[in-house]
Amino acid sequence: MLRFFTSGESHGPTLTAIVDGMPAGLMIDIDAINAELAARQQGYGRGNRQKIETDTVSFVGGVRHGVTTGAPITLMVANRDFANWKYVMSVEPTDMTTPEAREQSDKKAIERFRPGHADLAGTLKFDQSDIRDVLERASARETAARVAVGALCQQLLAAIGARSVNHVVQVASVKCAVLPVDISLDEVEKLASESELSATDKSVEEAMKDAIKAAWQDGDSLGGVVEVLVDGLPVGLGSYTQWDRKIDGRIAQAVMSIQAFKAVEIGDGVVSASLPGSQVHDSLYPSDKNGKDSVLPFKRKTNHAGGIEGGMTNGSRLVVRGYMKPLPTMRKGLDSLSFPEFEAARAHYERSDVCAIAAASVVMKAMVNYVLADALLEKFACDSIRALKESFESYTLRVQNFASKGDQAEAKTANLNVEEGPELIGEF
Repeated sequence: MLRFFTSGESHGPTLTAIVDGMPAGLMIDIDAINAELAARQQGYGRGNRQKIETDTVSFVGGVRHGVTTGAPITLMVANRDFANWKYVMSVEPTDMTTPEAREQSDKKAIERFRPGHADLAGTLKFDQSDIRDVLERASARETAARVAVGALCQQLLAAIGARSVNHVVQVASVKCAVLPVDISLDEVEKLASESELSATDKSVEEAMKDAIKAAWQDGDSLGGVVEVLVDGLPVGLGSYTQWDRKIDGRIAQAVMSIQAFKAVEIGDGVVSASLPGSQVHDSLYPSDKNGKDSVLPFKRKTNHAGGIEGGMTNGSRLVVRGYMKPLPTMRKGLDSLSFPEFEAARAHYERSDVCAIAAASVVMKAMVNYVLADALLEKFACDSIRALKESFESYTLRVQNFASKGDQAEAKTANLNVEEGPELIGEF
């Protein structure tokens, strides 16, 4: 089983993640992980903190000479902004009576809840006397560690030929045109890379930017919809046998765990609810045994299911969409309560993004990659990358051979009919 945990606060010294269950023998591309971390910091509508941080990953356990050893992996992403919070976020007991400490403490004090954030419930749940103890851990800054983990999982998936891309589908009410079903991931990645919002429709990008700009001028915030596409997955990741092993359920939980995400969709899940079954389910056809899809004993002309049927991957492209609400930290604020008095007040404002939708797509890809990597190692149980590849290749060959079983049976029957005579058919 693959699992990971993160630790650290938004303005603390560092963010840390421990990844357990990664096979030995995976050559790590640190530059590729740093590229994902850089992508998480980009996007039109981001706040000023991105000018301070330049996220890079450091491995401090489970890796030797650039290769995983099979031991738990520890990675770290430093918070450069900690230098501006060293008194307020000090790990060690700190004398807060000095002028420098007192000034920083007063400047960064939080005395009002922010509706939509974890402030209220977290403060009451953990019996805190300072809202910052909740804010610091609940902050989406934590996703930097998740992106590093997800980028590592992406490299594991690449070992069996799977590939994922992320892009923005919608900002507020402005939507991109629907992508062609047969568009390549190369083309999706190219279109997204040419956009400040990772959007694949240039005709609406300016309208998206205008919406973000208007929200910024009004002291408001915006959300949107992001999509992750994955090709190269084998048939059968996940399972129909138990509720908690269904791959779509696991993906949904992972996506919904991302800060500000409020809904998730697989394939055409939302629109399917209003259509008859004949327009929803993906018909099956014989594969072209000499064509590009001969790796599977079947083919489809549609992918409304988004690559998942019965809680398992079905060989088609995985399509996952995440719906992100507007960020709850806004300059204009909302009616709220003071703490600890619980008297009428306006919500606290602390430096934040107006719209972080492009970054959110990177985070969602990381979480989808993690779930898929976990499911991959669940199906092809292994302790090393070599064993993973051997198991995967054996399974792939078995799936391919399903296409020839019918031919073999037909040939055998024909042979019996011609050479042995009708009397042997009953025995067959």
